[in-house]
Amino acid sequence: MTLSHAPSPDALDEEAARLHESAVWQELVASWPVTAAPGARPDGTPAPGPGASSPRQDLAASQEEWRALLSVPVSELVARAARALPAPDPAAGSPLPGRVQAVLPDRLYGWRRAGRSEVLPSVHMAYARRVLVEWGWQNRPYRLRNLRGARCLCGALLTAHRLGHGSLDTANRSAAWLMTELRARGWRDLIGPWNRAPGRTAGEALELLDAARARARRAGE
Repeated sequence: MTLSHAPSPDALDEEAARLHESAVWQELVASWPVTAAPGARPDGTPAPGPGASSPRQDLAASQEEWRALLSVPVSELVARAARALPAPDPAAGSPLPGRVQAVLPDRLYGWRRAGRSEVLPSVHMAYARRVLVEWGWQNRPYRLRNLRGARCLCGALLTAHRLGHGSLDTANRSAAWLMTELRARGWRDLIGPWNRAPGRTAGEALELLDAARARARRAGE
């Protein structure tokens, strides 16, 4: 890890590029599937094959499943339903400082890191997303934030870290996941040039962050 205790967005961007290009990272990315199985429908479910069951057979199988459920305790059914629900947004219950504080130097938030535990990159990106939504997104080059306190993508990752959500190493891995998503879309430059490309919108920045977070979660990060 070569980042200083107070890196700039561009330093984070360059360090993430080195991490992304490393053999260890490429092995991590290659270790989980990114495409649907052959013959799958667009939603990822298997397409009917030559031996597909008939509607009558499907109905009979469904009735058997219901009979089996009748013997399962209610507590177990509730537990199964809870496990099937989407994971809650970890950032939802941790509000940001007041909007006015968005324009203050991030170093003033250092005390928030005291006693905080480490988080996964996907969780860190959830907090970065909240920074972009509540404090705003900006695409001015080489700036952590603008005069109104809005952040660029890498700036939001650094701010999430400085607010106490994840270490610098976590911020670096989050940025590497952003770069992994960009590479999958054919973008060969750094995150910063993508963020400040003419015509770029806040909606596109949030969508990219969501996609990168989904990749990280699938990889157990």
